[in-house]
Amino acid sequence: MRLRDEISEARYAVGLMSGTSLDGIDAACCRIRRDPASDPPTNYEVTVESFHTEAYPADLRAELLALCDDETGTVDAVCRTNVALGELFADAALAACEEADVSPEEVAVVGSHGQTVWHAPDPEAVPGTDRHTRSTLQIGDGSVIAHRTGVPTVSDFRLGDIAAGGHGAPLTPFFDLACLSADDEARALQNIGGIGNCTLLPPSPDRDDALAFDTGPGNMVIDAVVETLTDGEATYDEDGEWAAEGGVDEKVVAEFLDDSYFERAPPKTTGRERFGHHYAREFVAAARDRDCGDADIVASATALTAQSIADAYDRFADPYPDRIVVSGGGANNPTLLSMLAERTRSPVERLESLGLDSDAKEAALFALLGITSLDGVANNVPRATGAERPVALGKLSRP
Repeated sequence: MRLRDEISEARYAVGLMSGTSLDGIDAACCRIRRDPASDPPTNYEVTVESFHTEAYPADLRAELLALCDDETGTVDAVCRTNVALGELFADAALAACEEADVSPEEVAVVGSHGQTVWHAPDPEAVPGTDRHTRSTLQIGDGSVIAHRTGVPTVSDFRLGDIAAGGHGAPLTPFFDLACLSADDEARALQNIGGIGNCTLLPPSPDRDDALAFDTGPGNMVIDAVVETLTDGEATYDEDGEWAAEGGVDEKVVAEFLDDSYFERAPPKTTGRERFGHHYAREFVAAARDRDCGDADIVASATALTAQSIADAYDRFADPYPDRIVVSGGGANNPTLLSMLAERTRSPVERLESLGLDSDAKEAALFALLGITSLDGVANNVPRATGAERPVALGKLSRP
């Protein structure tokens, strides 16, 4: 689907993404055009030719969940799964090419985010030195993807930003500036994956105008609450139906919003380390102490996500968005979107209103980041990540 008018220098790229929900691999085969007479990022235009998703088998998802926990993750499992995921990511890339009727030989690059297993955005002391450093780890080896697809592969995008003093996230603002800004309105581009993250754009923005950060839990707490309440028989609240049956306990929501993360000014990022299963178990226990039924607990967890997003706009959006556009898995939860609309001051709509599949956005982002990395173009947004300067992100693996 075309996001803007066609311009010169069309190339194919495949973007690969697996998010903090750990539900599977998304692959988008994109046609990308660059106008050499204009400045990035708005000189890049993206057309999604196909979108393919592969769910993780239950046993692999359980393995990944274990890797994301510092009490259960092991070095040998990280090492083994790094290679295994490279194979699976390659399969997804090839499937996206086939669905787009594009041969791998026609693809300029695969851009792969990989699977985050640990993200530590706050500086931590390095034992035996006087240094403090941020860190992040995404697995799904780029060399394996390049070998299996025969296509040059750019991966490990976040480390370049961390090396420049940033958080390594969020990376979405580059795409939002290129494809989803407007001349006549302020927009909030809100992704709701496992973690929620937003890009706040004023009218006619440039790179220095974009403010982006993680708003807090997206689907992560909702999913973990559902898993806890069903003893693992369900992993998410399909179509928000369970939450729709319950009532929100606002006191529980307020208690769990009393967390320093939400008040911290951007740049900021977070992940499963803060809002994972331990947080969800505490949420369930607190709700049960207030005699909440199961449906009430799921409704309250859903309201927690909606209110954390609304609070983020009230705290940090200047100007307040004229429109809130939602992508990611949370866009498929009508109850969550309804709660978000009730708690914000602007219309809430899915990304489809701007001509792009809500589920395909992040994979398309990594297709664009792969192309810009090949071009040597700085593709981070320092105001969003806290990096000292713009840098070209990603490491290249050749087939």
